[in-house]
Amino acid sequence: MTLRDLRASIPALDETTFFNTGASGPSPQPVLDAATDCLTHHKAVAPAAEGMYTAAREARADSRETIATHLGADSSEIALTESTSDAISALAAAVDWQSDDVIVRTDLEHPAGVLPWQRAARKHGVEVRVLETTAGRIDREAYAEAVADARLVCFSSISWNYGTRLPVAELVDVAHDAGCEVLVDAVQSAGQTPMDLDAWGADYVAGSGHKWLLGPWGSGYLYVREGSGEDLHPAQVCYGSVKDPDAEEYTLKPSAQKFERGTASPAPHVGMAAAIDLLESVGMDAVEARIERLTDRLKAGVPDEQLLSPARFESGLVTIDVDNPEAVVEALAAEEIRIRSLPEPDTIRASVHAFNTESEVDALLAALVDCGAVDRSECRD
Repeated sequence: MTLRDLRASIPALDETTFFNTGASGPSPQPVLDAATDCLTHHKAVAPAAEGMYTAAREARADSRETIATHLGADSSEIALTESTSDAISALAAAVDWQSDDVIVRTDLEHPAGVLPWQRAARKHGVEVRVLETTAGRIDREAYAEAVADARLVCFSSISWNYGTRLPVAELVDVAHDAGCEVLVDAVQSAGQTPMDLDAWGADYVAGSGHKWLLGPWGSGYLYVREGSGEDLHPAQVCYGSVKDPDAEEYTLKPSAQKFERGTASPAPHVGMAAAIDLLESVGMDAVEARIERLTDRLKAGVPDEQLLSPARFESGLVTIDVDNPEAVVEALAAEEIRIRSLPEPDTIRASVHAFNTESEVDALLAALVDCGAVDRSECRD
């Protein structure tokens, strides 16, 4: 599949110019077909054939294998969840927190990486230490000091508000040297850049398929590195999380699958696996290279003082400082151009994927000029 084929396969692009994949991406038709066919087979064919439980179990196992391979992990290290938030919350609730524990997070985290720690503080009395950053950058000395006595640190591989790419493996090493476990929110990475969770070395990684991977809602994952999390006990013990649900006393599965539920629909993850196959047929290097070219084009049309994302490429997330962000989003929506506003910093963000085109980038810039958000006379180009 070529990049042109990828674009042509996405029905929503017939109706809009879409620059909001960092929130949720539009799915290609083959992805929709895979999820729909799975649901149809599960509920219309399997009852008279292999059985619905067998069909679901096999479909989820196949999806888990595809997802794990794409992420550079073993399938035993992947639990299928509903979302990134679902994965982080499940992990946070599985820890036997003590009142003298310290959790570190950065001030760059999405609410998915904030709310579970607030609950841990409220319920267990742990200290949540917030590491302040500057323009999406972590100060290494401040980070080392923050994790020195911590039990767990949570940070994002790519910041959702600035699009900065964090040095994951380096931050993991620093935390591990201090005896601190690491949870990485990788939701902004998968689908726009090649990933290798084994090389990262993190204990836990959470993500989902509905953003850059262009998969359905309801498709998330939790990576639990082999040898990590042996003492974790999920708050929800379900049919799919134990070795034998009919045993007199349950025994959790020894792998990441102890976080899985019993009767979750297989369709979202089948769709996610189909999306992965589609992007891999294009080639992740080609996808990332295309995103880089388009973001360079967009950034060249934004004045330096308004560009809050790095001038050099790090991701497809481009954050632009404007007055009245909500009004800008509405003005662009009137032109059928979809972006979003951010709460912190209070501004707008465009998400540039490989299915976008040069003409769409130019149209976005022109619309920003027309609504008074950007003054092209101040631009580098």
